[in-house]
Amino acid sequence: MTPPESPELHTRFRTIVVFSMLFAVLGAVVLFAYFSTFNRPLTTVVLVRHAEKKIEPDNPNPDLSPAGQARAQELVRLLRSANVTAIYASQFVRTQQTVQPLASHLGQTVTQIEAGKTDELVTQILTNHRGGTVFVAGHNNTVPATIEALGGGNTPIIPENEFDNMFIVTVYRTGYAKVLKIKYGTGSPPGGGTGTMVP
Repeated sequence: MTPPESPELHTRFRTIVVFSMLFAVLGAVVLFAYFSTFNRPLTTVVLVRHAEKKIEPDNPNPDLSPAGQARAQELVRLLRSANVTAIYASQFVRTQQTVQPLASHLGQTVTQIEAGKTDELVTQILTNHRGGTVFVAGHNNTVPATIEALGGGNTPIIPENEFDNMFIVTVYRTGYAKVLKIKYGTGSPPGGGTGTMVP
């Protein structure tokens, strides 16, 4: 004859079962969250202002200065192994020359998009290059506007004498974005360039 179960044993057994089920559910949730990240590719957008330009008051579209050319080469060193999948720059010579060394090194063409057409730029990035790494050279006012349009929040206009800022924006499929600001190359000397609408 089987002895009757004690109430304590029954309660202990039920507690073990409940906790086992909770751990199983928790494990399933964690596993689902882990694997679901593969269906939510991150898009990385690296933004810089164009490098230092020549100071030519009568020329609205100057070339890069020697310092700017050196900074453009520094971008090659920094980004050549970053798996850049697309490169964008505005129509101005200074932005084109900023990205061209990297584009040549990677064997890529530069997509030109008119400065100020932030919505069009962001649409192209998030539509055509989702999940990739995109490099963008803009201006001291268009770079912050692009960051905001990507969901990275408000970024102040870059001071006219600063050329050494790099912004790395990580965009999630949900629309949430994180922004990392770093310095690269040599520091910007005082008075490193002037400009009006698109410095």
